[in-house]
Amino acid sequence: MNAWLTRILPDVRRRDVNNDLADADRLHKRVMMLVPDEFTTPARAEAGVLFRLEDTKMGAQLLVQSSYKPLIERLPDGYGEIAVKDLSALLIRLRNGVPVHYRIAANPSKRLGKSAGPRAGQIAALRGADAEEWWVRRAATHGLAVTTVTSQSERDARGKQSSIRHAVVRFDGSAIIHDAELVRAAVLEGVGRGKAYGCGLLSLAMAAQ
Repeated sequence: MNAWLTRILPDVRRRDVNNDLADADRLHKRVMMLVPDEFTTPARAEAGVLFRLEDTKMGAQLLVQSSYKPLIERLPDGYGEIAVKDLSALLIRLRNGVPVHYRIAANPSKRLGKSAGPRAGQIAALRGADAEEWWVRRAATHGLAVTTVTSQSERDARGKQSSIRHAVVRFDGSAIIHDAELVRAAVLEGVGRGKAYGCGLLSLAMAAQ
C-alpha cells in the first residue's frame, strides 16, 4: 500500500514545459519518466501512475501519484520546483465514518441509448448538474458518501499526435468514508476514464471532526 505524491511547479518559461502542458500525449510521456522502464504494458497501471494538472495562484501545478518512489532525477534539469510526499500515513488513517475533503479531475460520461438516434451507443461527456450527479453515484461505488460537491469544467485533454480527447471536470467537496477499503483502492487505482491523460487522481485530506 505504498504511494508517493510528486508536486511539480513547472517552469512555464521553458519551451519543453509549454509543449508538455499543451499536449496530453507529451504530458503522459513526461509523467511516465518518473517511474522505472521495466514495466510491461500497460505500464501506467502497473506503476500506479495517476496525475492531475491544476491552475493555482502560483501558476500551473502538476501532481503525480505513483506506487513507486519517483525518479525525479530523470526530469530535465530546471524543469520545475519538485517536492515528494509519502502518502502511506494518509492511507492508514482512512477509516469508516471519517470525514474527508476531496478533489478529483474526472471524465464524467455516459453511453447514449437508442433515443439518441444515430448517436446511440456513443460516449457523451457530462457537464454541470449531470456531471455532479455522475460523481455522487461514482463516489458511492468507491466508498465515499458525498456531502457537498462543486464542479468546474476544465480544458479538454487532447493529444496532438493522436485522436485522444477527454472532457475534464474537476470536483471538490466533502464526504464521509463508508468503506475504507474501497476508498483506498480508489486512491491507488484512480476513478473513471482517461487515467493516462490526467483524469482519475482522487486527492483526500482529513476534515476536522
